[in-house]
Amino acid sequence: MPVLFLGHGNPMNALEDNTFTQGFQAVAQKLPKPRAILCISAHWETKGTFVTAMEHPETIHDFGGFPQALFDVQYPAPGSPDLALETKKLISSVDIGLTEEWGLDHGCWTVVKFLFPNADITIIEMSIDYTKGPEFHYALGKELAVLRRKGILIIRSGNTIHNLRMAAWDKMMTSGFGYDWAITANEKLKQLITDGDHKSLIQYDKLGKEVQLSIPTPEHYLPLLYILGLQEKDEKVTIFNDELVAGSLNMMSVKID
Repeated sequence: MPVLFLGHGNPMNALEDNTFTQGFQAVAQKLPKPRAILCISAHWETKGTFVTAMEHPETIHDFGGFPQALFDVQYPAPGSPDLALETKKLISSVDIGLTEEWGLDHGCWTVVKFLFPNADITIIEMSIDYTKGPEFHYALGKELAVLRRKGILIIRSGNTIHNLRMAAWDKMMTSGFGYDWAITANEKLKQLITDGDHKSLIQYDKLGKEVQLSIPTPEHYLPLLYILGLQEKDEKVTIFNDELVAGSLNMMSVKID
């Protein structure tokens, strides 16, 4: 199966028909039907690594201040305790916990709903251990490679440029508006992804002040490292939805196959 990093951005995208949601739909048309989905979202951080292991994961509305219509959205895809256990068993570097105390957060369902709108594909979610550095997450991604060969679609959801404090909310609707430092960082990260320079992307804190401004905290960036860890020799990289929003956010998404 291919692997995907999807820039999820504003939760309101879940209700909209725009260039980003159309980009998700266009990619979905070229995907083989997966046996199941394993998603890692920027919005589930834990101490330790956990996988959802319930039959019916809840649609989590982990945000506030949005219209009721967004809270009304449900994504009732089935879960799989068996797949959760299978995932736990194939990872040897760390003990994976199984939990029924989470579900599908908005970093997951707001993008997956455009790939598989019928919610008929089994899905489990894996957490991000916030106590670990980028090398850990890249290496953990590599350990998931077996699942690709078993028909599991591995999706990572975050944003490569994600500085909410500096966002120009009055320019949310200004297409392509970006601060100079965000534009510079975006081009640098995009080139490194295309070149397959994983070492530099792992050591992103050494890529200069523009990248540091773009990644003030790691949780939205780390999901990218999982799919880079899954990239195999001679696989191609396709970048889509590459557009800055509100000056300091980017919807760039990556497909590797």
